[in-house]
Amino acid sequence: MWRLEELSFTTELIVSELVTNAIRYAGGAVQLRLIPDPTLVCEVSDTGHASPHLRHAATDDEGGRGLFLIARMADI
Repeated sequence: MWRLEELSFTTELIVSELVTNAIRYAGGAVQLRLIPDPTLVCEVSDTGHASPHLRHAATDDEGGRGLFLIARMADI
């Protein structure tokens, strides 16, 4: 339909990380919108009031790399 097959793997990873973060840190309802315009725009919203923030995890941190990896994979 959108002819974006070459983006499917990257899109799945980005959507998974963003939705997981919204569920884990905000709780409540989570909405996902994928908009082809002319590139693919991925919007995730939740009921939380805080904005996500990019941080650089230490080499021995268990987490904290998700948004950093998304920023590398996506053109933002």
